[in-house]
Amino acid sequence: MTPGDARLLDRLTLPDDLRTLEPAGLRALAEELRAEIVATIACNGGHLGSSLGAVELAIALHAELDTPRDAIVWDVGHQSYAHKLLTGRANSFSTIRTLGGLSGFPCRDESPYDAYGTGHSSTSISAALGLLEARRRSEAEGRVVAVIGDGALTGGMAYEALNHAGHLGSPLLVVLNDNTMSIERNVGAISNYLSRLRTDPKLYRLRRDLERRMQNLPGVGERVASLGEQLKGAVKAALVPGMLFEELGFTYVGVVDGHDIEQLRLDLRRALAVEGPVLLHCRTVKGKGYAPAERHPGRYHGVPPSPAGNGDKGNPEGPTTYTRAFGEALVALAAEDERILGITAAMAGGTGLDLLQAAYPERFFDVGIAEAHAVGFAAGLAAEGKRPVVAVYSTFLQRAYDQLIHDVCLQRLPVVFAVDRAGLVGEDGPTHHGAFDLSFSRIVPGLTVFVPKDEAELQRLLATALTLDGPSIIRYPRSAGTGVTLTRPILPIEGPWVELLQQGEELALLALGPAVAMAQEAAALLAQRGITATVANVRRVRPLDGRAIIALARAHRGLLTIEDNALAGGFGSAVLELLSDQGILTKVARIGLPDEFVEHGPLPVLRRQVGLDPESIAAAGAGLLSAEPRVDN
Repeated sequence: MTPGDARLLDRLTLPDDLRTLEPAGLRALAEELRAEIVATIACNGGHLGSSLGAVELAIALHAELDTPRDAIVWDVGHQSYAHKLLTGRANSFSTIRTLGGLSGFPCRDESPYDAYGTGHSSTSISAALGLLEARRRSEAEGRVVAVIGDGALTGGMAYEALNHAGHLGSPLLVVLNDNTMSIERNVGAISNYLSRLRTDPKLYRLRRDLERRMQNLPGVGERVASLGEQLKGAVKAALVPGMLFEELGFTYVGVVDGHDIEQLRLDLRRALAVEGPVLLHCRTVKGKGYAPAERHPGRYHGVPPSPAGNGDKGNPEGPTTYTRAFGEALVALAAEDERILGITAAMAGGTGLDLLQAAYPERFFDVGIAEAHAVGFAAGLAAEGKRPVVAVYSTFLQRAYDQLIHDVCLQRLPVVFAVDRAGLVGEDGPTHHGAFDLSFSRIVPGLTVFVPKDEAELQRLLATALTLDGPSIIRYPRSAGTGVTLTRPILPIEGPWVELLQQGEELALLALGPAVAMAQEAAALLAQRGITATVANVRRVRPLDGRAIIALARAHRGLLTIEDNALAGGFGSAVLELLSDQGILTKVARIGLPDEFVEHGPLPVLRRQVGLDPESIAAAGAGLLSAEPRVDN
């Protein structure tokens, strides 16, 4: 390729050159960005649809703003790939979501253009308002823009921030990237409201033209003005499509075409000139420019690497996952108990609740991206005798911790939390690793915590949890199951809660969940060294079966605990507390996630890095037995 044939993406100095590039050049650049995103995500996997839908928006923002002096906060970050390509990372974009490469989300450590790190939803307006007010108080230059999707606008934190920004009157620009989607179609009254605005944008033009004409009528304009704010408010209530945002103190502009770069630039310029807070409502298409993603935006929200290398997700069939095993079990148990209900926060497919939705739609609730509400709602259902199951990713349960404690556990309500994506999750990285749920759940009084070793045990523990009179959690990983047989009917487990899978004499390996299989492999490696090990599957962490663990401590020279949770406050800590309280002196070592945020990368590689693999477990076990007892003077 000659220099004259090189891509604009390679020839331009970005983002500076965007400000002088002709409209035709900007449109050509948009196509290049889409081609690069599709080709890279086909190889690496990632959030395809959202980023394709925000290409023109990213170009227009960087063309009108002086970044990084001006700050852009991308809510969730799913739509930030074009932003990364436009801000000095085109040459390294092929490394996105790979070990040591670019993050799949905005990351402050990665670039000065990433003004704020995101990964969870509905946080952008709060963060942007904080950035702006800090700058105003230090008299620093630079404007601040929050880009939030209509899916994230179902989260309550967004409205708390809108309320505060309107109260302060801050010159904050909020860009609503409205593609009608979270992962699947949005639900709820706010979604319906935005739909009405989106499908009838002529209301905005009608109100604007009517106000101008009334003001210009001889003798009428003066009387309209003299009636003051009351009439103005009445006209707005009847004609302004964004009245909700206007009442919160924002100037509402929209609905505008989010794929028309020229018009976007003009609207952004006007919005940035307003002194107070402005909401610019843009209509976009999720997956824009890539036909499969446009036809199936939910399916192409996040995609794995494609064997074909073209972004096609290929054959979705495969081994039963923990997620699907949960969904199938819930449907089977719901058939036997009409009290069972399922609740998701915009993650029906991701959590397996889409199976309940298909089988019993009247017993399925999608509350939008609102985890705190999901848990409070479940508490109300349980208080009236229902058996609600809240299916949620571990990292997103963090967003409802107060409701878990105050609304559910304090009242001893029988809510079941199906906690998916527990432990490391791979390429989504530290914003999505489920590293802390054992630590924050095992300290809550009255909460039972289960950890299944395989998909069959998951199904039986779900049945067990639904028999309890109080709250419970079942945590399980993001992975395919082990291939064990799934039996019917699904019977509850009555114990033992510490299941001995093999017996040894010197070392006891106490493992949770996916670490159980690793412990069995480690025991085989230890046997090659002449060390015999007991492998125990601890399938209930709270309440801990103290009698069984104390017996193992007394029968072996050492205990090794193994978990895919943070070591601080996790299962290993619970074992140490138990032994200390009982005055039992024995060698104990713990394996788990370190006291740091684990990076993104392939799951097997990450596990090796943190020592959560059979070889590392075997080495730790051998080292424990050979270590001399420490005596503190």
